[in-house]
Amino acid sequence: MHHRRTLPVSPATAISLVALFFALGGSALAVGHGSTAAQPRCATGALRGIATVTGEPGAGIANVGDQFTSRKAVFSRRFNCTGGPVQVRRVAAGVFDVRFLGNGAQAALASSVGDAYADVEPVGGGVFRVSVHPAGRDDLSDRTFTIVVV
Repeated sequence: MHHRRTLPVSPATAISLVALFFALGGSALAVGHGSTAAQPRCATGALRGIATVTGEPGAGIANVGDQFTSRKAVFSRRFNCTGGPVQVRRVAAGVFDVRFLGNGAQAALASSVGDAYADVEPVGGGVFRVSVHPAGRDDLSDRTFTIVVV
């Protein structure tokens, strides 16, 4: 007798699927081509920005500085529909501010890798605070994360 297995969907998986949905949208085409030009679909409901923050190779995400930086080495992917830079800074262990300059988006989703999840809240002025937690715990951890701004 064969049993059909269903896999439970974790919050991180659900957020990743939503991010994938938006990434496949028309305005996401610029991400793949590395375009920095303003997109005509930079509007509410469209993909307005995305960033995957990894930290510099060999140094890791814990070594992201406390001043905003847009160094390419800190990101594995970044896109801002306004054509402005994407910047990140480390506020504390497991807490990062990501800024999409010129982008007035008010909503974002975040996801982390492995056995961790990410919370995100708007700070204002195109800045979002991302907090990364190990699964099932309230403490914070420095881990790679992706933020999608809509």
